[in-house]
Amino acid sequence: MANVNARSSREGRGAWQSTRPIHRVFLRRLSYVVLIIVGLLFGGFLRFADTVAGLLPPEKPKADAVVVLTGGTQRIDQAVNLLETGTGQRLLISGVHPDTSAARIREMTRAPQSLFVCCVDLGYDAIDTVGNALETAKWVRAHKYRRVLVVTSNYHMPRSLLELHRIDPETQYVGYPIVYTDLKSENWMAMPEVVKAMVSEYVKLVGATIRAHLFTPDTSSLRSGKGER
Repeated sequence: MANVNARSSREGRGAWQSTRPIHRVFLRRLSYVVLIIVGLLFGGFLRFADTVAGLLPPEKPKADAVVVLTGGTQRIDQAVNLLETGTGQRLLISGVHPDTSAARIREMTRAPQSLFVCCVDLGYDAIDTVGNALETAKWVRAHKYRRVLVVTSNYHMPRSLLELHRIDPETQYVGYPIVYTDLKSENWMAMPEVVKAMVSEYVKLVGATIRAHLFTPDTSSLRSGKGER
């Protein structure tokens, strides 16, 4: 009986020892995969940061219309200025909060009332960037525009253009970035708020890129379609 128990014990240890190398190989390979993914993400972030840092508004922009994605008064001021100087025929302000009136926006921009009456549309339906793209595409199709200038912040521009081109590939969308921080000449990596904004936007861009290949636009990004699938 003792011999049987001893043999069983040796066989058990042998089986455990034989599986140990397999576990080690699996963990080693898994660690390599994780390192590769981290490296790709970090490299992608550096590329994203370099791209954003190099974004500048076109010197003599010309388009059929202008759309501004809400998120700051500076964006809207610039978009209204572009409309006033004849860059486009009409302006869409996309993603306006339901409690914000046209009179309030006109007051903030100090633009002539006649300009708002004739040539400015307010989009209240979008609740995020996908919603901005859906709202903009609908507006563009209604007016049959072919070339549209897109005004938003520089770090938000790559994701905005990605969503717009995904939803409306037939229209030519041209970026007009608003530069809040000079990423080329300033050490933005020493600015926690800028780093946070850049990392956050990069993560969202990665998610948007994956979603663009796997899913169709979701109407839950619109107030009128929130909760619908």
